[in-house]
Amino acid sequence: MVAAPAPAAVTSVVIVDDHHAFADLLTMALNAEDDFEVLATASTGEQALQVARREQPAMVLMDIELGNDDGLEITRDLRAAVPDAVVVMVSAHTDANLIARAADAGASAFAPKTGSLSEMLSILRKARRGAMPCASTSPTKPPDRAVPPPPSIPLLTAREHEVLVMMGRGASPSQISRSLGISVHTCRGYVKAIHGKLDARSQLEAVVIALRLGLIDSAP
Repeated sequence: MVAAPAPAAVTSVVIVDDHHAFADLLTMALNAEDDFEVLATASTGEQALQVARREQPAMVLMDIELGNDDGLEITRDLRAAVPDAVVVMVSAHTDANLIARAADAGASAFAPKTGSLSEMLSILRKARRGAMPCASTSPTKPPDRAVPPPPSIPLLTAREHEVLVMMGRGASPSQISRSLGISVHTCRGYVKAIHGKLDARSQLEAVVIALRLGLIDSAP
């Protein structure tokens, strides 16, 4: 008789990010995976330390730009408060100097907000103490040009923008369809069109790109 495979080990996670839409969507995305469980979220440095001490997570996802708080300084405090936790720095910026500063602060991995969900999951699964896995798109040296060209802004229809705003609030297609009085099939068509225009492969990635381009505002 063949023994059943052992269940995958589950990594407990605390997410620290003052962009509530990003934190909520990342929570949904991680909880949909068999090997991650989000215990709590925090939006300030003080909350991060309180939650981490209470929950004792195996991993903390820390936004570098945390409102009035410095994510790098909070990371140093977290390393002292929860020494066994792996800290993964998350940022919309991926220059080599920032990655080096994150490593000096005690981070064990660096994940760009601008990458895909699959890329972020890959980084989180590789994150270990004493290592510094980064996205394949992260530079190994400072870029030659300090100012990148401005990204093009995709043209969305009024209805697509309505759907995108609700996606940013963490609503599912069924919730969006009920709110807008359209069928789920029609709503999924709008979501697919939004993914195509934003070159996104998931709701989380679409919202992150939309926030970066200024198409929607972060949730309060």
